[in-house]
Amino acid sequence: MNTILKERDACGVGIIANLANDASHKVVEKALTALGCMEHRGGCSADDDSGDGAGIMVQVPWKILEAWASAEGKEFDQHKTGLAQVFLPNDEAAAAASKKVMEQVLEGEGFRLVGWRVVPVNLDVVGKFAKATQPIIEQAIVESTTNLKEDELERALYMVRKLIEAKGKTDLDSKFSQDFYICSMSSRTIVYKGMLRSVVVGQFYLDLKDTAFESAFAIYHRRFSTNTTPKWPLAQPMRILGHNGEINTLQGNLNWAASREANMTHPVWNGRESELRPITDDAVSDSANLDRVAELLVRSDTGIDETMLMLVPEAYRNHPTLEERYPAVKDFYDYYAGMQEAWDGPALIVFTDGRTVGARLDRNGLRPARYWRTTDGFLYVASEVGVFDDVLSDASNVEYKGRLGPGMCVTAKLGSNTFRTHGAVCRGVAEAKPYKKWLEAVNKHMPAEPLGECQLSAQDALKMQAAYGYSGEDVELVIQGMATGGIEPTYCMGDDTALPVLASSSHMLYDYFKQRFAQVTNPAIDPLREGLVMSLDVHLGARGNILMPGPDSLPKMVLSSPVLLDNDLNAITSNEALQAVTLPTRFVAGGKSGALKAALEELCTAAAEAVEKGAQVLVLSDRCDGLNAESPAIPAMLAVGAVHHHLIQCGLRMNASIVSDNATTFSTHHLACLVGYGASAVCPHLALESVRQFHSAPRTQTLMKNGKLPPLDMEDMQQNFAAALNKGLKKILSKMGISLLSSYSGAQIFEIYGLGQEVVETAFKGSVSRIGGLTLDELAAETESFWKNGFPEQDMKKLDNFGFYSVRPGLEYHSNNGDLSKLLHKAIGLGGKASDPEAFEAYAKYLEEAPVTTLRDMLQYKSDRKPVALEEVESIETILNRFCTGGMSLGAISRECHETIAVAMNRIGGKSNSGEGGEDVLRFSQVQDVDNEGRSQSFAHLNGLKNGDIAFSSIKQVASGRFGVTPFFLMNANQLEIKVSQGAKPGEGGQLPGKKVSPYIASLRASKPGVPLISPPPHHDIYSIEDLAQLIYDLHQINPVAKVSVKLVGEAGIGTVASGVAKAGADIIQVSGHDGGTGASPISSIKHAGGPWEMGLVETHQTLNDNGLRERVVLRADGGFKSGRDVMMAALMGADEYGFGTVAMIATGCIMARICHTNNCPVGVASQREELRARMPGTPSDVVNFFVDVAMEVRSTLAELGYKSMDEIIGRSDLLEQSDKALSKTSALDLGFLVGYTPVESTSTERREQATHTNGPVLDEEILAMDSVQAAIKDEGVVDITIPIVNTDRAFGGRIAGVIANSYGNSSFAGSLNINLEGSAGQSFGVWTCGGMKLRLYGEANDYVGKGMAGGEIAILPPKDCPIPASDAVIVGNTCLYGATGGRLLANGRAGERFAVRNSLAEAVVEGAGDHCCEYMTGGCIVVLGKVGRNVGAGMTGGLGYFLDEAGTFLDRVNGEIVRSKRIESAVGEKQLRDLIELHVDRTGSAKGQEILNKWDEMLPKFWQVVPPSEAGSPEVIGNETQPAEIAIAA
Repeated sequence: MNTILKERDACGVGIIANLANDASHKVVEKALTALGCMEHRGGCSADDDSGDGAGIMVQVPWKILEAWASAEGKEFDQHKTGLAQVFLPNDEAAAAASKKVMEQVLEGEGFRLVGWRVVPVNLDVVGKFAKATQPIIEQAIVESTTNLKEDELERALYMVRKLIEAKGKTDLDSKFSQDFYICSMSSRTIVYKGMLRSVVVGQFYLDLKDTAFESAFAIYHRRFSTNTTPKWPLAQPMRILGHNGEINTLQGNLNWAASREANMTHPVWNGRESELRPITDDAVSDSANLDRVAELLVRSDTGIDETMLMLVPEAYRNHPTLEERYPAVKDFYDYYAGMQEAWDGPALIVFTDGRTVGARLDRNGLRPARYWRTTDGFLYVASEVGVFDDVLSDASNVEYKGRLGPGMCVTAKLGSNTFRTHGAVCRGVAEAKPYKKWLEAVNKHMPAEPLGECQLSAQDALKMQAAYGYSGEDVELVIQGMATGGIEPTYCMGDDTALPVLASSSHMLYDYFKQRFAQVTNPAIDPLREGLVMSLDVHLGARGNILMPGPDSLPKMVLSSPVLLDNDLNAITSNEALQAVTLPTRFVAGGKSGALKAALEELCTAAAEAVEKGAQVLVLSDRCDGLNAESPAIPAMLAVGAVHHHLIQCGLRMNASIVSDNATTFSTHHLACLVGYGASAVCPHLALESVRQFHSAPRTQTLMKNGKLPPLDMEDMQQNFAAALNKGLKKILSKMGISLLSSYSGAQIFEIYGLGQEVVETAFKGSVSRIGGLTLDELAAETESFWKNGFPEQDMKKLDNFGFYSVRPGLEYHSNNGDLSKLLHKAIGLGGKASDPEAFEAYAKYLEEAPVTTLRDMLQYKSDRKPVALEEVESIETILNRFCTGGMSLGAISRECHETIAVAMNRIGGKSNSGEGGEDVLRFSQVQDVDNEGRSQSFAHLNGLKNGDIAFSSIKQVASGRFGVTPFFLMNANQLEIKVSQGAKPGEGGQLPGKKVSPYIASLRASKPGVPLISPPPHHDIYSIEDLAQLIYDLHQINPVAKVSVKLVGEAGIGTVASGVAKAGADIIQVSGHDGGTGASPISSIKHAGGPWEMGLVETHQTLNDNGLRERVVLRADGGFKSGRDVMMAALMGADEYGFGTVAMIATGCIMARICHTNNCPVGVASQREELRARMPGTPSDVVNFFVDVAMEVRSTLAELGYKSMDEIIGRSDLLEQSDKALSKTSALDLGFLVGYTPVESTSTERREQATHTNGPVLDEEILAMDSVQAAIKDEGVVDITIPIVNTDRAFGGRIAGVIANSYGNSSFAGSLNINLEGSAGQSFGVWTCGGMKLRLYGEANDYVGKGMAGGEIAILPPKDCPIPASDAVIVGNTCLYGATGGRLLANGRAGERFAVRNSLAEAVVEGAGDHCCEYMTGGCIVVLGKVGRNVGAGMTGGLGYFLDEAGTFLDRVNGEIVRSKRIESAVGEKQLRDLIELHVDRTGSAKGQEILNKWDEMLPKFWQVVPPSEAGSPEVIGNETQPAEIAIAA
C-alpha cells in the first residue's frame, strides 16, 4: 500500500487512426503535434524540464527495421517476427547482464534473436532529473523458429516477456533489476516513451522524425504524476492502453487479482499459467496494473472490446435507453458483476490490441473525451479539442463529431473503414455469448422481513450491549436515531477526543481505523445527487474462471445490499447451493498470552477446511445463547480480516464468500470496515435487537403516541436502521470515488492508527500503520475490558455513557470544553476588557496538564542550544503575521463572529478566511465612522471597533459549492484558497441547514432563503491533478497578485498529492487534521475520516523536500491549534504558517454548547437568529489578545530553546523527541516518523515572500495591452476586436474580467468589450466573465466554459464550413457555467456532462447536454433544445429549466427527488423561453432555434419546464388558466 500511495497520476491522451489501416508518417506527425498541445495536462519535476512522462504507441515500423537489417546484413520474416522496445540499466555491465537474461529466455522459448538495434536519441533535450535515471534504450528484433504468426505469435511474445521479467528479478542485481524494463514486445505495436515533456518526445526519439517511420494509428499520452521521482517505465502508453485517471479501488483489485490467479486457466497456455504469475505488482502504478490484467485477458482470447467493458463497466442500472434498446448488454454486465470487480475510478482509457483501437470512459464521466471522424478516413479521440489547431481550416472535412459520455466507448477495427459507437460495441460483445441463460442459475435474493418481536429480555439485552462495548450514546444517538430517521445522525464541532491508542478508555477495534478519501488525484463522487452510478449489490458463492466464462462460473446468490436482517441470514444459511458453514468466533478469556492468536489460527484453519470441503459461504458468528464470562468474542473485524487473508494465501479465496454475523456493528463505519477487509455481507444482530428493544420500550410507545416520534412499527424501525447503514456506506464509498461495493470489498481503503505489526500482518496485511501500537495480547485485553461489563453484580438499569460524543464530566476527555472556554475568556478579557497574563498562564497550564489527546502531546523538546534572552528573539509582530484563522463560513457562524474575527486578524497582520459562502462588499472598505464607544453605523452589529478597521477576509475560499464566488470577490483577496478537503469531513461537500439560510445569507450565496444548501463533493472541477492545475490557473488568471492555496487533509499519501499540487502551480499548501471543527457533518465522518495533521505535515514537508519542491510553496498547518506549543510543534515539523479555527470562535465568546447545526447557539456565535446573535459578547480586541498571548508563548519558547527566529527552527524536527509518558494500553507507540530531520535549503521567510506563481504570457494580456481596450475600460466605451485562439489559450477572459471587476465590480461597467475569437478555445473559456464583456467564438471550446461568470455574454458558433448540423455536434465540454452568478451563454451545439452545475443566476441556451444537467442549480434559467442525458435537476433548489422533448423520453431522465416537471402554462414562462430562444438565434444563427420559432405553436407543447419547490409560485410557473397544467413527477 505504501508503494501504491506514491504512484498516482492523471493525464491527457488521444488516438489517431486511419480506418483503412493505411500506414503513413502523417499519422506519427499528427500524433506528436497533438501530444505537444497536451503539455498543460502534464507535469514536470522540480527542474521544470523533466516531464512526468509522455509517449506514443504505434505500429511496428517495418520499413525502419528492414533498412536496419539491410545495413547490418541480417534477414527476418516480418510475419513471424516481433519487436521489443527495451529500457536497459544505464550501467554497462548491468545492461549486458540484462541482455543475457533476454537472450537465454528467447532461446528457450523458440525464438531467434535477429539482433539488437540501438534506438537513436537526442540526449540534449532531456531534463536534469530525468537524465539521472535515463536508461539505455535498445530494440530486440526476435523471430519465431516455430513459425508462430498472428495471435499465437503475440501470445508467445507475451509469455517470453513474463519469463524475462521473472528471470530478471532473480538473476540481476536488485540495484539494477528495477531499471530493466520492456516497454513493449509485440509483432504489431511498439511504445516510445520516457520521462519527457510532450514537445520533446519527437525530438528525443529520432526514429519518429524519419519519414520512413509509418503507422496507421497512434495512441499518445502525457502524464501528470503526483510522484515526482522520475521513473521512465511509468511513462505511458503501456502495452495495451493509455490511462488518463486514477483507479480508486487499486488495493482491492490487487488483492482480488492475487486471489483469482489460482483459478485462471485457459487451453491456449497449455498448462503454463503459473509462469504468468503474478499478474499484478503493487510496486508499479495503477495504470500499469490495469494494463497487466487487460493484457492477460486479451492474450487469453478475450476480445479487447469485451475486456474493457468487463474491467471498466458503465452504470447500467436505472438506464432506460440501455434496458429498452440493448437488454442483452444488461445481461452481460450482470454476469460479469459477479465475476470481476470493477477497476473503479475516473478514467479515460485509450487502448489497442494492434488490430482494434478504441477509447472507454469511466461510469461517472469524470474525464473529458471528444472524438470526430473526417472524410479522408481518420478517427480522432482526444482529451481536448483543438490539439491540431484545424477546427476552422479542416471544418469541411469533419463528418461526425461526438463526445464520450459516462461509461461510453468507441472502437475501430483497422482496415474496416468504419468505427463503432457505444451501442454497437456493447451489443456486439453482449450478443456473443448466452449471458441471459447463464444468469438463470443465480438466486436473486429478495430482502426478508424483519423479526417482529424481541429475542432477548430487556435485562439480557442490556448485558449483551455492555459486553460488546455499546455505550448509552451509541444506542441513543446512533442506533435509535437511525431507526427513527433512516439516516445517520448529524453532529458538529469536529472530533476533539484522543486517538484510541492514546486514550485511557477502551475502544472497539473499528476505532483504530480511519477512512481514506479522495483528494486531488481522484475525485469524490456524489451519492446524494448522482446515486444512479452506485450499487451495493453483493454476490455470494464461489467465483469461477474468468478466462473461460460459462454457466457454472457465477456466484449462486445476489443480494441488493450487504446489510442482512436476521431472516436474510437464515435464507443464506439454508440455501443448499451455497453450503454455508457457520464458524464461531470466540477466544479464551483470562489474559493468557497468545490466547487470541491461537483462536485466530484455529478459526483460519477451520475456514480453509470448510472451503476445501465445498462450503461457498463462511458465516463468522459471535452469536451465543447466553453470555459466558470465559469466552469473549473475537473482534468481528479481526476475524474477517484474518480469514480473508488466510484464504488468499491458500488460493481458496475465490471459492467462498465471508459473511459476518456479529454484535458489534451498529454504525456505517463499522460496516465499511468489515466490507473493506473482506466481508461480503454483515448481519448486525445485536444492533437489530437494540432497535427492537427500543421500539418495545414503554417510553418509545408514549413518544410515538404524543407525536414526539414518528409512528413506526418494529419492522419499519429495523428497515430504517438498515437503510441508514446503506446510505452511510454509499457515502463512505463515494468519499473515495468508488461507485460499486464489489470494488470496495477487500480494498482496505483505511489507514491504521495504533495497531502494531503483529495485528496488521495477521488480519490487515497491506494496510498502512505508521506509528505502531497494540499487540494481539493487548487487543485481547481491551476486548475483555468490555466483556466483563456484561456480568454486573446487580441488574442493569441503563448503559454507561463513555463521553465519546458529548462532553461528560469524568468521562472521555474533550480538548474543547467548558472549562477551557472559561479559562480562555478570563485570560483574554472577553467583552473588550484587558487581557490577564496570569490567567493565560493558567490556561496554558491547563492544556499542558490535560490528558494525552494528540500525537504531539507525546512529543517533547530537546534543544541543542543554551537559552537566549527574550529581547534577542524576533518580535511578536513577525510571529503574528504567520497566524491565520480557519475557513469558517458566514452561515455556519454568525455575521458578528465572522466579522469580529476578520477585523482582529487584520489588526495583527494575520489572515482570516472567508470560508465557503461569499462576503459582503461592504467589508472590502475600511470603517471610518466609529464613535467613542467603538460603534459604527455601517457595522452596527459589532462592538469594539476602531477607525481604520477593515472586516474583509484576507483569504477568500473557493470551495465546491462556489457560493458567493464572483470576480469582485476574487479581486478583493490577498490569497485564494481552494478547499479540496475539510478536516471534519474530508471527501464530502458542506451542508448548511435551511434554518440557517437567512435572507442575508441567501443574498450572499445567490440562493433561496430557508432552503438547505449542500455543496457537491469536491469533484466538479478538481477531479484530477491536471484539473486542479486548471483551477489554480483560473484563479491566477483573474488575480495575478493573490497567492493560491490548496487545502488538504492529512492521510497516508498526502506527500505525493502535495507534490502534484506544488507542480500544479499552488503557492501555499494547507495540511489540516481530522480533528477540525465543523458546523454540521455526519457523525461517522467526524469520528472516522482523515488523519492527524502531524502525520500529514511531516510527510508533506519531507516529500516536497526530497523532490526539490519545498522551496516552491508555503506550508500551513491547522487542526485543533490552541496554544503557542501547538505552533511550535507545527513549526518544528515544517509548517511556515499556522491556522486556528475553533479556538478563535471561543475567543469571541463560544462556550462549546455543540449545537451549531441547530441554529440555537446560546451566545450567537453560530446562529443566524437575530435575537441570539445580539448576545455575542466578543470584540476584535478579545481575539487580538488571544493571538498576542499565543505569540508571546511562542517567543518565550524560542528563547528557552536558544533560537532567535521562527526561520531557524521551522523544519527542525530533530529538536523533538518522543516523551516517556506512559499510555494505559501499550508501550509500543513509535513516533519516529515525526522526528526525522529533513534539511531545507530555503528559509521560511524566503518562501513566504516569494512572488506569486505566474501563468506566464497569456492572450488576455495581449488584448489588455491594446490602446483601444485600455481606453474602453477607462472611459466605459465600446471596442471591437477579432483575434485567433488555440487550445493552449486557457482561461481566456479571466484576466480581462479581473481588470474590469477591480474598477467597476461585477456588473457596473457601462462599456462593452466585443471580442470575436476564431479557433478552438482552451479550458475555462470565458471564466469569471463580468458585465460589459461579450465573447463570440467561432469554432469550439473545451471544459468549463463560463465557469464563475458573473455577467456579460458568451456566444459560441460552429465553423461556417462545418457540414454537421450544429444540433448534432458537441461544441462545448463538461461542467460549463459551474458556479456562474450572472451573464448569458449561447452555444449553437451540444454540451457535455454537468451543464450549469451550481449555476446561481446565469441564463443559457444549448442544443443538447449530457448527464446531470442543472445539478445543484440555485437560480438562473437553462434552455436545452435537444436531447439530454440522465439525472436532470438533481439537487436543483432554484432557477428554471426548459427542455425540448421531441422523442417523448425526457421524464425518464429527470431526478424527481426535488424538482417536478410540467408543461408550460404561464404566459410569463412562455415569454421567458421564447425571448431566450430568439436571443440564441440572433447571436448564433441557430437553425434549430429558428425552426422552433417558426413552428412555435407546434413546438411549445413539446417543452417541459423543470421546477424546484422554491420556484413553484413564480410568475414563470403559475399561469392564469383555470385548467391545471400537465404535471409529471419523474421517477
